[in-house]
Amino acid sequence: MKVNLIAKHEKDSRACRDGMALTVKALMAEDPSVCYVDCDLMGCVNTKQLMELYPDRAFEAGIAEGNAAGVAAGLAATGKKVFFHSFGTFSSRRCYDQIYMSAAYADLPVHVLGSDAGVSAAFNGGTHMPLEDAAMYMSIPQAVVFDVCDYDQLAYVTRAQASIPAVTYTRFVRKNFKTIYGKGTKFRWGKGIVLHESDNDQATIITSGIMVDEALLAYEKLKKRGINVRVVDMFTWKPLDEKLVIKCAEETGAIVTAENHNVTCGLGSAVANCLAKSRPTVQEFVGVQDRFGQVGPQDFLMDEYGLRAANIVAAVKKAIRRK
Repeated sequence: MKVNLIAKHEKDSRACRDGMALTVKALMAEDPSVCYVDCDLMGCVNTKQLMELYPDRAFEAGIAEGNAAGVAAGLAATGKKVFFHSFGTFSSRRCYDQIYMSAAYADLPVHVLGSDAGVSAAFNGGTHMPLEDAAMYMSIPQAVVFDVCDYDQLAYVTRAQASIPAVTYTRFVRKNFKTIYGKGTKFRWGKGIVLHESDNDQATIITSGIMVDEALLAYEKLKKRGINVRVVDMFTWKPLDEKLVIKCAEETGAIVTAENHNVTCGLGSAVANCLAKSRPTVQEFVGVQDRFGQVGPQDFLMDEYGLRAANIVAAVKKAIRRK
């Protein structure tokens, strides 16, 4: 896996949503079986152009996610490759039964896109803040779940989804993200990406999404204090790269997970389940601690919910003490 790591903690000038929107546009140009379904949010994710270019394959379902999921499943039943978008709260909670029964149970590969992941919902508030969306999809048999961190990773995952023969769910932020990867990076879904490692790492940080940048900041802070840690971007939550998780546990002896999601049922839980079965290891969990969302700027919310590099640093130190 070739990685071009930029990670200068700088905001990208591009909108992350375009990693999805422009990739779906390219897929629709390449493959007449690709369709797109949205729920009155095309303006939010820059996909109005799809309806203008392909009015027979891009559909506006309105604020009715359950119906939209049914339409998406119906299209998939005719052999179409279907992308279905809404805010993460609504593309998970509002239409879960329809996705579960009409798509997953029927073995139809509907590719669900959930924007405004976790605290990135910001001023839309707690009603629009998906802190449990990935957990819902992880409970669907054979479903594939992604939490992406930047433009290039989202573009890769969107293209990869089109060839996955199962329900997929991708959570992403629309804007205000930090660039992690440069052009030329080669991703493989289902495989974690080791961003930093050494021969004497004392712990491993396993993370994804907007928390990747915070984990890299934590790595830098710890390194200055003489503490070496491994950093892994686990952008595929399901199927989890269990081989890599176990390797990190064996070699570093302590794991810290960091996620923009409820810790009771997300990435940390998936890692803990893997370790409990195969290699019991000290683990600390950074993420939303069983709380509802609220209104506020993203920076405030990341402080409020303990989603900062400082929280990761503290968790790493605690994990090392517990070894």
